[in-house]
Formats: sequence, C-alpha cells, structure tokens
Amino acid sequence: MRRGHNLGAVGEFNQAVILDLIRRAPDGLSRVEVAQASGLSAQTASNITRRLIDGGLVREGERLITGPGKPRTLLRLNASSRYTVGVHLDPTVITYALLDLAGSVVADHRARTPTAPDPAGVIADMAHEISAILERQSIPREQVLGVGIAAPGPLDASRGNVLDPPMLDGWDVVPLRDALSQATGFPVVLEKDVTAAAIAELWVDSGPRRDNFAFFYYGTGIGIGLVINHEVLRGASDNAGDMGHIMVQADGPVCSCGRRGCVGDLVVPHRIVQRALAAGLIASDSPVDRADFDDVDRLFTEFTVLAMRHDAVSREIVMGVATQISRAIVSIVNLLDVDTIVFGGPFWRRIEPALLGAIRHLVNTDPALIPKHPIHIENSGIGEDVAAIGAGCLVLDQSLAPHTSALLISR
Repeated sequence: MRRGHNLGAVGEFNQAVILDLIRRAPDGLSRVEVAQASGLSAQTASNITRRLIDGGLVREGERLITGPGKPRTLLRLNASSRYTVGVHLDPTVITYALLDLAGSVVADHRARTPTAPDPAGVIADMAHEISAILERQSIPREQVLGVGIAAPGPLDASRGNVLDPPMLDGWDVVPLRDALSQATGFPVVLEKDVTAAAIAELWVDSGPRRDNFAFFYYGTGIGIGLVINHEVLRGASDNAGDMGHIMVQADGPVCSCGRRGCVGDLVVPHRIVQRALAAGLIASDSPVDRADFDDVDRLFTEFTVLAMRHDAVSREIVMGVATQISRAIVSIVNLLDVDTIVFGGPFWRRIEPALLGAIRHLVNTDPALIPKHPIHIENSGIGEDVAAIGAGCLVLDQSLAPHTSALLISR
C-alpha cells in the first residue's frame, strides 16, 4: 500500500539534508555549494543554514575567494556544540564512548561486566559512569542529545526490553531503555549490537562501499549487521542479524540449538581456545568453556600470537575457522547481493592478521558464490569499540540525519 507524504516534515527533512552535507564536508561548504548539492533554491538553503548557525550546530569559517564578486563564506559543522554517549553491553565488558556532533570519540571507558545476575545494579553503574564521563570532560548536560545503548539480542525494541540474551544471566525481559533513561535523565535509544556496529560504519564512511554491505561482528559471540541501499536492515522485530545457526559443516560439537555445524558455535573465541588446548598449543590448569570470560580472553590472545608463526597445527585451526566463516558469508552474499563485508568487534583485531586474507580468498573463489562482482573483504577502521560508537551514532542519526521515511504519514 502506498503512503502519502507528510508535507509538514519536509522542512525538517531539508534541514537534516543540509546539516548532513556540511557534516560530510570537512573542508567546509559555501551557501552556493549547499544549494547546488541539496537541490534546494538558494533562498531556502540560505534560510536553513541561518537556522543551523543560530542553533549553534554550524559555524561560519574563513572566506573563500574564487574569482570576481563577493567572497564565499565556508560553513563548517560545530562539532563541539552537541554530544552523545554510546554504551555497549557485552557479556564480558561494558564500553562507554562520548561522541561529538561529528561522531568523533571524545572519551571512552571500559569496565568488566559483573557476572552476578543483577541488571538493576548494572544499570545503576551505567548511569554513574555516564555522569562521570560528562563531568570529567566538563560537558554540560544540556549539550547532550541522548544516550544510545547497544546490547546483544534478542530485543523488544518497541518496549525497550532486553530478552534473555545468551551469556547474560538474569537479563530476561529487562526494561533497559526506560530504566537507563530514568537513571540518567537523558533520552535513551536501544539497538542490537550488530546493527549499532553497521550504523557506526554508515555514519563514519559514506562511500559507495557502504551502500550495500554486511558488518561481521566478532566478539564473545558473532552476528551480522546488514545495510541495503544505504539503509540499515532491522527486520520485523528489529532483531535481524542472528547468523549463528547458519550450518557450515556436517559435524562438530552440538550447538545449543541441538544441531551440529552451526557457524556461531564453531568460530567463536572459546571454541578456538578449546581446539588450541586440545592440540597442546596453549595450556590451562582446568577446562575452559564460554562462561570463563577472563580465561578465554587471555588464552585467545596467546593463540593469536602463535597463529602468526604459521606452524602446521595452528594453521589447521585458522584455516578451519576461515573456511567456516567464509561459507556463512557466501550464503549471506548470495541471499542479499551485498558487495562488501566489514569485519570488526572486540576479538577481531587480534586474529585478523591470520584470518582476513584467507577469508578474502575463500569467499571470492567459492564455487557456491552467485554474484559475479568482486566481494570486498575489509577491516572496520573504527576499532574495538565499534558497537558503543555505533550506539552513540544512533542518537546522532535519529536526531540529525535525513531519512525519507520521516516524510511518510504515520499509521
């Protein structure tokens, strides 16, 4: 069914378009260039830029002399005029990122996620840390647009609830969004962590390789953030991206779903650690499972150092993981016809030197690959805090970026 246009929202949409153009032009834009790039009339563009300047979001910079006539004044984003805070709740660590209006990280902080099943205590700790970050950076509360929080799924996004995510005991139907908003006094938006990571990539990089891509999130678990036609794909319940049960081999350990060969059970850090322990590459005084977060983190690092030596045993483990990830990626590429896969997450950088090249080769030479265009396999340039940064960018995106859906009449 076609939906009508909400003409009352056109003005706000045009303002968002112009702000987005200025944000993406680090060298600045003149009013004439803004009008040309936006397709708006010179008068409309001038009126909107004046409102943005009066609101403190945009500032006038140096004058540009390009020939006869009046010099052009360059407009630049006033990045220090507004801020957001992004929080990533992971089973092992809670990451905080303070972002300015440009999406640049002003400050960040990490804290170990408590193992006790106490969501209320964790939310209180989050609120305290958010206040502490703002105080340390001398950021007035009125300059903060809001808080974004990224959490593992499943989520009930409409109600702002976390619904019993894996490896977070006691988080069954927790109203995280509203509880954190009440504790901090800020508006809070809740997003699935893999979707937040994809949002971060969109906000930071607007090039053509970010029109259709998938973000492969490699942390305590794995997931996939999806972007089609430069729009994040969330799904019917905002829980798109759970790729862990794509079957990539016929045998292997039994997954939590009762089947064998699920990629999410084969390639995660604790499984790699278990294989390395069984092969005698690393040593532990006791068996290690996925709940032993500190041991997994330490032993995973030990293995990644050994993997760079390319001995036969470590190479066999690495190639097994690369093969399993590649098979899952080929399924996703065939289904969605994306042309770029971006890898990131808190565990990725350590194993990337051993895995990335192998995955790139395996994906592009897989006989099951349907699209005939090259599949670009690359690292995220954002770093390990990508989900927290994405959560902060989510607030910026919802507050400031142009979305055509805003022009449609709400049902």
